[in-house]
Amino acid sequence: MRARLPVLRRSRRPDHYPPGPLRDLAAAPPPPGSTPVSQVELLALDLEATGLDPRTDHVLALGWVPVVRGRVLLAEAEEHRVRPPAGVDVGSSATLHHLTDDALSGAEALPDVLPLLLGALHGRVLLAHHAPVEVGLVGAAAMTSYGARPPLTVVDTLAVEHRLRADVHGEVWGSLRLDAARQTYGLPRYAAHHALTDAIAAAELLLAQVAELEVRLGREVLLRDLSPKRSG
Repeated sequence: MRARLPVLRRSRRPDHYPPGPLRDLAAAPPPPGSTPVSQVELLALDLEATGLDPRTDHVLALGWVPVVRGRVLLAEAEEHRVRPPAGVDVGSSATLHHLTDDALSGAEALPDVLPLLLGALHGRVLLAHHAPVEVGLVGAAAMTSYGARPPLTVVDTLAVEHRLRADVHGEVWGSLRLDAARQTYGLPRYAAHHALTDAIAAAELLLAQVAELEVRLGREVLLRDLSPKRSG
């Protein structure tokens, strides 16, 4: 299933959301698009799940790491395994992420982990590679827990890389997968399909992309130069 993020628009008022984590998140929005990226706080996120469709699939692991003033804050990184709902097994997805039913049997339930993620997003921009996957799955989880989708400003490193690689005719050279994009900038190779590792990989990729954009633009990169989208 292909998902698209809506264009950036005016944020909804906090009282649009039910009391709790979503309202708290709406009360602490990220900075405006005119803010230099060097002053923007981001939270790189990656999810492992039974599949990519938020209507039918379930989150199995979340990993996130803050990116603050051009630094990846590994000391504040978190990873959580998630126990799927009763009657749901990981199925063939285990061949990718190696998270088995046995390994997840004692893990946390998603409603217990979700407030931690939403708290980490306070005042921050969500960062992910192919962000519609993360946004869709987190949104579906929030709908189940709170009856609304979280208010998010989102930067997608895949979309940024697409713009950087597009020629004058709009054609794109090379693969836009996370590992392939990192190789373009000489970044090290990491094992794929591990939530925290992939979140760190996306964070490092963004810093390399921002450095490339600074050279091309001849000025400091602003948040709006990353084409952020609004969700929720």
